[in-house]
Amino acid sequence: MLMTLSIHNVVLIKRLEISFARGLSVLTGETGAGKSILLDALGLALGARSDSNLLRLGSDQATVIAEFSARPDDPSTSLLREHDIEHDGIILLRRVLGINGRTRAFVNDQPVSVNFLRRLGESLVEIQGQFDERGLMDQNTHQDILDTFGNHQEIVMTTRASFLAMKDANTELVQAEEAVRKAQEDEEYLRHSADELIKLNPVLGEETELTNLRQILMYSEKILSAVNEAFAELGGESGAENKLRKALGSLERCSKIAGDSLEPATKTIERALFDTEEAMANLRDTADGVDLDGRRLEQIEDRLHALRDAARKHRVEVDELPELKNTLESKISLINDQSDHLVMLRESLEAARANFVSHASNLRQERYRAGNTLDKSVNEELIPLKLEKASFETKVEELPEHQWGETGMDRVSFLVSTNPGNPSGPLSKIASGGELSRFMLALRVVVTARGGPDTLIFDEVDSGVGGATADAVGARLADLAQKLQVLVVTHSPQVAARGNSHFKVAKHSTSEDTLTNVHELLENEKCEEVARMLSGKEVTNEARAAASKLLQEKIS
Repeated sequence: MLMTLSIHNVVLIKRLEISFARGLSVLTGETGAGKSILLDALGLALGARSDSNLLRLGSDQATVIAEFSARPDDPSTSLLREHDIEHDGIILLRRVLGINGRTRAFVNDQPVSVNFLRRLGESLVEIQGQFDERGLMDQNTHQDILDTFGNHQEIVMTTRASFLAMKDANTELVQAEEAVRKAQEDEEYLRHSADELIKLNPVLGEETELTNLRQILMYSEKILSAVNEAFAELGGESGAENKLRKALGSLERCSKIAGDSLEPATKTIERALFDTEEAMANLRDTADGVDLDGRRLEQIEDRLHALRDAARKHRVEVDELPELKNTLESKISLINDQSDHLVMLRESLEAARANFVSHASNLRQERYRAGNTLDKSVNEELIPLKLEKASFETKVEELPEHQWGETGMDRVSFLVSTNPGNPSGPLSKIASGGELSRFMLALRVVVTARGGPDTLIFDEVDSGVGGATADAVGARLADLAQKLQVLVVTHSPQVAARGNSHFKVAKHSTSEDTLTNVHELLENEKCEEVARMLSGKEVTNEARAAASKLLQEKIS
């Protein structure tokens, strides 16, 4: 619900703050007083397109702040959670317009994009006007309105999931067909490349292993010489092994008379002897492995050359050759097995399509049923609005397959006929200004019970009507205001008399400036304003009496 609207430096408004309540709030004033400025300012806070002409002359920036209260289950609170914006049931929308025409947007003092501000604004407020191409006037919204009215949320989600599954299956098939087509075009190259790599049979890590082995073979003579020298130092009559054995023997001969004093030294020498023998065994193994035959080195270098040549040819690293070989083999297998694979994918797509058609067909039947209920309810609402000869119709039209989408296979549109026997047509093309306003009001009265924003604003919904018809419009607005907050910009005294709150918009001029102000009227002031609306510039006693009667009828 809209609680307050603060406006600074917007056109003729220098500084203004208005507090709103639930129920029906009416805004009246003479033509040109600035009622449209209020709606433009609110639209700015709700994310509407900015216009530098909204900036008050001589000001550097304009600011509009709209304060809303929201329930935990409102769509607006879900949007806030998605964007990690904290709130305690209060939502502050702030828009700042600079002198260069650029704007900044904030929600609860957190910077946001204008696009997000617009989405949030649409979840909080709906503005309906005669020539407004949004809301009920926008045919693209009719399907969502019908689905909300019919409580189709669950089946719409199922239909959306089945459509996306069908879309994924189709994408997979198209990609597979394209891969097969491309593979067939490159089949000769693929088979040649794959045969080469199969014959080469690269192994992951082979390059590193061969490089290390080549290093050893290149310096085999030097390595063998070092091994022999080390072995000579350890073995033989004067080698370390023989000396350690002699030392160990000397200690063992004295072990009985020395007690435990020689045990640490004995164990240390034993370990040293064991390590020496192990080192000599390793040296023998190394010597046995040293290949002094140049043919082995040549074989290794040939293998490295072949691996690196293949890597350069395919523009990959040597270690990537095994994976490349597997990839090429898979592509060739795809060519060989293309018929079976594509048949499987086509069967999957057909199954996904049948599943979508089943869910979408069920959704269409639900839309037919909801449409019939909606038509009956709206047509009943037309009678008190003095449109008893008119009719409202919900059209659910099946779309060609190329236009199917996440919301099904249908196009929903609201059609009207103003006279019996006349063909139905779109709202905006069949009804006159006054009729259009009443059609929109009737539809909004019906669908509001099933969901939508908590605040509705009607901009001159009573335009072009008067007398009993205007009174019927006022009665329906008052009825609607029992369910949610309704704000109405009106020139109709019959509508104005039904307001729970009445705001008068007035323009005041001095020699230096012109300002628009908004004043909430007291009970005695309401009568004077309604009398002005009845009589015009000169307010007569007869107009005051008629105004008092209208206000009394509203109370009763």
